[in-house]
Amino acid sequence: MSQPSSPTGVVMSVESSSGFHCKLEHGPSGSRITTEAPKDNGGTGMSFSPTDLVGAALASCVLTTMALAASRENIPLGDARARVEKRMTPPPRRIGELVLEVEMPAGLSAAHRARLEEVAHGCPVSRSLHPDVKLPISFRYPDAAQ
Repeated sequence: MSQPSSPTGVVMSVESSSGFHCKLEHGPSGSRITTEAPKDNGGTGMSFSPTDLVGAALASCVLTTMALAASRENIPLGDARARVEKRMTPPPRRIGELVLEVEMPAGLSAAHRARLEEVAHGCPVSRSLHPDVKLPISFRYPDAAQ
C-alpha cells in the first residue's frame, strides 16, 4: 500500500519475510525492491543486500547529482555510466570502501569535466556516509588523451 511523503521526508516501509529476505516499498511511488543477506553472511545472495544498496545509492546519487547540475548549468552531459565495488571490512562487518568508476560521455570541455567531478564528490549520499568509509571515485572519458 503506497504512502505519501511525510512533512519531513519520504516514507518507506520494510517487511521481513522468510529467511533473510526483506521487501521494501517506496511510499510515494509504490515501487518495490527486495533484499537478501549476502552469501558470505548466511544468505543466498540472490538479490541486493542492504549494504549493496548503499553502494548502488552512491553510484546513482553521483550520476543524478551530475545530471541535475548539468541541467541547471547548461552542460551537455549526455549519458554517463557508473560501476561500484563494495568492499567490506573483517568483523565487525561494515562497508570499508566503495570504489566508484564513472564512464563519462565524450565532448565535455575541461571546465565542464572539472565542474561535474566536483559535483559528483559532493553528492548527498557521499556526504551522508561515515568519514571512515573510503570513497575513491575515478572518471573515464572516451576522448581523453591516452
